[in-house]
Amino acid sequence: MIDLTGKHILIMGGSRGIGAELARMAAKAGANISINYLSNSTAADALVKEIEGIGTKAQAVQGDIAKDGMAQEVVANAVDGLGEINGLAVTAGIFEPGPIDEMTPEFWDRTMDINMRGTFLSVQAAIPSIRKNNGGSIVIFTSTAGQRGSDIYSAYATSKGAQIMFMRSMARELAGDKIRSNCVAPGWTETEMATDTINELGREEIVESIPLKRIGLPKDPAAAALFLLSDLAEFITGSTITVDGGFDMRG
Repeated sequence: MIDLTGKHILIMGGSRGIGAELARMAAKAGANISINYLSNSTAADALVKEIEGIGTKAQAVQGDIAKDGMAQEVVANAVDGLGEINGLAVTAGIFEPGPIDEMTPEFWDRTMDINMRGTFLSVQAAIPSIRKNNGGSIVIFTSTAGQRGSDIYSAYATSKGAQIMFMRSMARELAGDKIRSNCVAPGWTETEMATDTINELGREEIVESIPLKRIGLPKDPAAAALFLLSDLAEFITGSTITVDGGFDMRG
């Protein structure tokens, strides 16, 4: 059984989708949760109340983590409320199509800023707090697109591939501080961000292409992250767990 009793988990982009499901799971495992959100305070506050109903502590921390200084502010506010951080999960991101011959530099930069710059700044801000706890775990939510590429989603796939390389570099650099760094790579998952695309591309066709014959649910990648945040994964760092129902069959 996964036990996170007394640990403080900060989830960047945790007010909805996979991040929100991870928050619920971690709370049920005993963790206190800080939920970073960009603008939807209603969803964040509702999730805080739900977690408190589970029996652990929770707080919502607003902030655009892709902006200079904001990730540091989010971490400082999280620490002020619930103490030093044991685990960080970065789920914030965007998923938008952009054919190469139509893509503007502004579109490219926006994708990189939110998906990769936000990840870098979040990790950089959280490391000092995790060190004070004599180590912990960092989990970055990437995508199977970052492992194989994706037509008309090249900016997204590139940002997600960069997250994986950043994670591997962190795993080497931070191992001496007992900080583990890993990625979770979801495939098609039923989230607010992906549902419209799933319907446009053809839900039945996508299901047929997945060996386990269903589209992922937020709980699927969240469960993998929960494991990585726990002591059960104490000898795992520098790895990417693919959660895609067998679509890519990656080891």
